[in-house]
Amino acid sequence: MEIWPGRPYPLGATLGSDGTNFAVSSGIADAVTLCLFDAAGAERQIPLQEQDAGIWHGFVPGVGAGQRYGYRVSGPYLPAQGLLCNPNKLLLDPYAQAISGEVEWGDEIHAYRPGSLDDPSELDSAPCVPRGLVVPNHFNWGSDAPPAIPYADTILYEAHVKGFTQLNPRVPPKLRGTYAGLASKAALDHLTSLGVTTVELLPIHHHIDDGFLRSKGLANYWGYSTLGFFAPHAGYSAEVRAGRAGGEVAEFKTMVKALHAAGLDVVLDVVFNHTAEGNHLGPTLSLRGFDNPAYYRLVSGNPRFNYDTTGTGNSLNADDPMCLRLIMDSLRYWVTEMHVDGFRFDLAVALGRERGSFERVAAFFDLVSQDPVVSRVKLIAEPWDVGQPDSYDLGQFPALWSEWNGRYRDTVRDFWRGLAGTLPDLATRLAGSADIYGPSRRRPNASINLVTCHDGFTLRDMVSYEKKHNEANGEANNDGTDDNRSWNCGVEGPTDDPAVLELRARQSRALLGTLLLSLGVPMLLSGDELGHTQRGNNNAYCQDNEISWLDWKTIDEDLLAFTRTLIATRRRHPVLRRRRFASGALAEDIGWFTPAGSPMTESDWGAGWTRSVVAHLDGVRGADRDDRGRLILDDDLLLIVNGWWEPLTFTLPDVGSPREWKRELDSYTGATEAGATGETAATSAAGSAEGAESGGGAAGGATLEAGGKLVVEPRSLVLLRSARAK
Repeated sequence: MEIWPGRPYPLGATLGSDGTNFAVSSGIADAVTLCLFDAAGAERQIPLQEQDAGIWHGFVPGVGAGQRYGYRVSGPYLPAQGLLCNPNKLLLDPYAQAISGEVEWGDEIHAYRPGSLDDPSELDSAPCVPRGLVVPNHFNWGSDAPPAIPYADTILYEAHVKGFTQLNPRVPPKLRGTYAGLASKAALDHLTSLGVTTVELLPIHHHIDDGFLRSKGLANYWGYSTLGFFAPHAGYSAEVRAGRAGGEVAEFKTMVKALHAAGLDVVLDVVFNHTAEGNHLGPTLSLRGFDNPAYYRLVSGNPRFNYDTTGTGNSLNADDPMCLRLIMDSLRYWVTEMHVDGFRFDLAVALGRERGSFERVAAFFDLVSQDPVVSRVKLIAEPWDVGQPDSYDLGQFPALWSEWNGRYRDTVRDFWRGLAGTLPDLATRLAGSADIYGPSRRRPNASINLVTCHDGFTLRDMVSYEKKHNEANGEANNDGTDDNRSWNCGVEGPTDDPAVLELRARQSRALLGTLLLSLGVPMLLSGDELGHTQRGNNNAYCQDNEISWLDWKTIDEDLLAFTRTLIATRRRHPVLRRRRFASGALAEDIGWFTPAGSPMTESDWGAGWTRSVVAHLDGVRGADRDDRGRLILDDDLLLIVNGWWEPLTFTLPDVGSPREWKRELDSYTGATEAGATGETAATSAAGSAEGAESGGGAAGGATLEAGGKLVVEPRSLVLLRSARAK
């Protein structure tokens, strides 16, 4: 077959009008061979004759969309030096935009001979590994434009493409568990009626199922085992299921276009800290065979072994220009070609390690800050890895970045499970975590607030289990964290006890209320609003089944209604979405008061037994300005928190303008100003008994005055609003 010199850029397979340009990077190869496969799997090998500064390239006339391809690399095989070239291994193009086929685990996929790491394998891996696909580069985006939702207005919704719709009876059967399913009317209706602004998708880069999981009949459900950084995972594509290989690319774009049309951002969870190739004993599928030292961190002085700060066997080498180029090219591709609106970086500390330690001025962060495309989208870090000594770097990321705030998660969980001495930290988290982000002159939107995420208990399980129950994972319940900071409300697991069920419901509402009423950017775990349970499994990464999939037939309708109310309340009040910190704990724009109505003192904060507080958010002094300098005014709010296990009478502080209040919502009953979810007779009775003079206990439209009394039920929070005179 004829081959022309072609171009060294762009990397990958680029379709033209009369053929395809192929370009791939390897700084250690002696030769690179392009391998084309026909429909029957027959292979045609074409040596690439052109090489420019480590980029091997060629243009093959007549090669069109749908062509399956891979590479073979000849070069040094010296494991002691970290060099693992072996032409018997078919390698996946790191820039492949679509991937076809599965990994078949066996001796064939390893670069070394079975039983001898220093001898190259002579087994051909081609029958056992995926191929890249040449894809068309045209798509009708029409008038698609990013919603460009400001961070301060963002409400994240962490979801799994498959699990979100797999069991939804309102989604057409052929679309369930797919990109098209997420773009269906049923899915969009739920997201928009809930009120979230941004869908954060668990990894959709093409990934594989680990061999040890396959042997147990399990799968890598979460997808943190990436093989291709440019390709949407084919397993989530209705087009691929229907036999149209490569159709996942257009299907993914169609999904993004539909989400944008519904006013929703799309953020991708990306895994640039490691790949599916594992440690030095792992398979040779792609990067390892092209240039192992360039793409992976190797142990200094003993490069046979991978330097691992991820717990997966390898770490990508973000110090190397070749690897950095791969990462940055991938990020730009997903923004410019796939129209996504941001990224959440898994184990992001691994990307900032230079010479072993984490550096906020690392090359990767410098490149991101200077990039005219990537620097303008949402950038969210998971601020930890498993490296030492600085595996947890919360608050240490540079400008432009937001971070999953693990301290927020732990504090909120600890407070509502009744741990003493947590009130001061809770107040700091409610006010946006200025202690973490203020010193670096970042703003509240640097804090991604969460109480649950994919990794750990769901909200329902957090109030139903104190211990993990991961037996289904096949590791004798030894996997997953033991630090759950959960409370089962008196019974471990399922129960029919109405008192326990009522307490669990109240705890769930209090946790969600804290999350949605805190300064910072809230993130809601998909399914928490429905009451989804994983049966106590806090590490369901390998459960591609009903444990993880959302059950749309047993929805907790009351919890769903309350969640919608909370989100609507947040979106209605700019003071809950403020873009700057208060100037101090007793600042005029956020005031803190005791249940007696007096300002909190240092001794009040220091009392370890204290579990209750009132926060006053001033709608004028706490107002932000828009981009033209105009004040965004709001009503005053009082957030009353009662962490005690008994009702507590609060005296409303003499603040607000006017000094009259109405109840906006109450987490104890789920009641709102309009009575959307009703109230219990017990609460009404308690309110009428205590609030006879001021009307303080009644939900709904009763007016409460400064100095009046208000009974707040146990383990709950109440939000009051003072409507300013216009």
